[in-house]
Amino acid sequence: MEKAQESPFKKHIKPSDWRKIQANIQRPEESNTMAGDWKQTAQNKADSVLSLIPQEWRISDIPSADKQRDVTGAYIQQFLDKKEIEITETDAVGIVEKTTSGQWTAVEVAKAFCHRASIAHQLVNCLHEIFFDQAIAQAETTDNYFKEHKKPIGALHGLPVSLKDQFHVKGVDTHMGYVGWIGNFQGQKNTGKERTFESEMVSELRKLGATLYCKTSVPHTLMCGETVNNVIGYTWNPKNRNLSSGGSSGGEGALIGLRGSCAGFGTDIGGSIRIPAAFNGLYGLRPSAGRLPYEGMANSWDGQNSILSVVGPLATTPGALKLLTQAILSTSPWLHDPLVHDIPWRPTADLAISDLHSRTSTPLSFALLSHDGSCAPHPPVTRALNLVAATLRARGHTVIDWNPNPPHSHLASLASEIYAFDGGADARAAFALSGEEPAPQLISADEPQKTASDIMRVNVAKREAQKAYMEYWNSTAELTGTGRPVDAVISPLAPFAAARPAKYTYLTYSSFVNVLDYTSVVVPVTQVDKNVDKKNESFKAVDEVDQETQDNYDPEIYDGAHVSVQLVGRRLQEEKMIALAKYVGEALHGTAKAL
Repeated sequence: MEKAQESPFKKHIKPSDWRKIQANIQRPEESNTMAGDWKQTAQNKADSVLSLIPQEWRISDIPSADKQRDVTGAYIQQFLDKKEIEITETDAVGIVEKTTSGQWTAVEVAKAFCHRASIAHQLVNCLHEIFFDQAIAQAETTDNYFKEHKKPIGALHGLPVSLKDQFHVKGVDTHMGYVGWIGNFQGQKNTGKERTFESEMVSELRKLGATLYCKTSVPHTLMCGETVNNVIGYTWNPKNRNLSSGGSSGGEGALIGLRGSCAGFGTDIGGSIRIPAAFNGLYGLRPSAGRLPYEGMANSWDGQNSILSVVGPLATTPGALKLLTQAILSTSPWLHDPLVHDIPWRPTADLAISDLHSRTSTPLSFALLSHDGSCAPHPPVTRALNLVAATLRARGHTVIDWNPNPPHSHLASLASEIYAFDGGADARAAFALSGEEPAPQLISADEPQKTASDIMRVNVAKREAQKAYMEYWNSTAELTGTGRPVDAVISPLAPFAAARPAKYTYLTYSSFVNVLDYTSVVVPVTQVDKNVDKKNESFKAVDEVDQETQDNYDPEIYDGAHVSVQLVGRRLQEEKMIALAKYVGEALHGTAKAL
């Protein structure tokens, strides 16, 4: 086996905990379909999505990445008219202002985004499902309501919202990258649910007046920092098509990065909202578990509750994150999802941060995690971290070093055990439905399932780690000068600006947040500059993963890529972290928007 084909994840935490999914993970006795059949099924599905793009929206000549690395901005604008550009490059807050005042109709907004999403998909492979006809019909109903009642349906009136392909939408497939899920309900045939069932959040979005029009690509199993599957292939980073769009909400990141959507929802169990947000220069919120509804979502490893997957928004501005989060909470989702906390939107924390613009007293305090002791960030990521820290210090805020106990390597070991609880059984069963070959990048386990006693032991260890980390955070009150613990931690989201294909070597910068169940928000900072972000020729590695990660950095390949950081807060601090994202974004750029 060639080294380049090895799963990079299998070494980054504990060598025995990760296993590459081999082609033979599909056991022969489990397969019901010949290889040629699954390949044809996957191709037919991909072709059916492309066939839904109107002929006048097709691109006849798509350049290679060598000829056109960056397909954002002026490149994609050439396929759109002036009004479409204006609509699609307005953020979610601005669009709602227009649709709720009657300046723009829901139909014209929907058509503009359907067009731009079509172009985006052809450029980077970011869509699993297109349902434009349904979206236009929904937008017409929205406009008719406005004409009749002279008021909007709700807080998201006429706003196009894209969805990761875990959300069930009536009349639309949810295959989640599995060939065996195409045309049925999560691999279960003839249930009737495949055409009638909707996730709870989808119902809430409809009540709020949102227009739903597409579902975006994911890696099969969802456990991957890249987006790749046998239906759409690989989802590329639109800013730099040498690189990945991230995963597992990679289609969302790529689509919003190309402004084929202004705001959408992904999920996050190890970084799957934040990774695509960071790689695509967007704002993205990983809320704590139980803040936003997850009821009725498709998933892998459903029932694994030690690290819960959560739903959260990605968008071009922090104002859009606030709009979407506040709108969903206004529907009282705790009445329909038994795992959602009864916590309405709390404006106090938001206002406390916003008030910083008008006062000079009571500064904030931050901690900087520049290196977690296991894997060094690439030069442009280090530059972004230092830029954020320097900007905050210049505004009078304190920035201290972050050296937590327990170390993140311990949290990573817990994560690796939890992700492997079922020994890979769920993935094998899903792949067995078609006989398809899994992508080699996926995180998976091919080992005995854990016993109930094993799971109980890990859960106790996780709780103890959470307690210790909490007390470390509390102890920083002695260092900040404010009399309070740090307000947030400035951290890399990954050691690289974006992953090169099949080279996502290290996950812990994102997954430590999931183990702790903390709130985290991504803030875009800068872009890679090959003339500034030189390779560190004197680098001394901690171990082979650290060395491999640095070896993957090439200023020429990375030039122009987005570089972001994450701000990490404590549990259930969504309002505060969104407000901090806005404050930091404006401190860096003058206006808090995507890059």
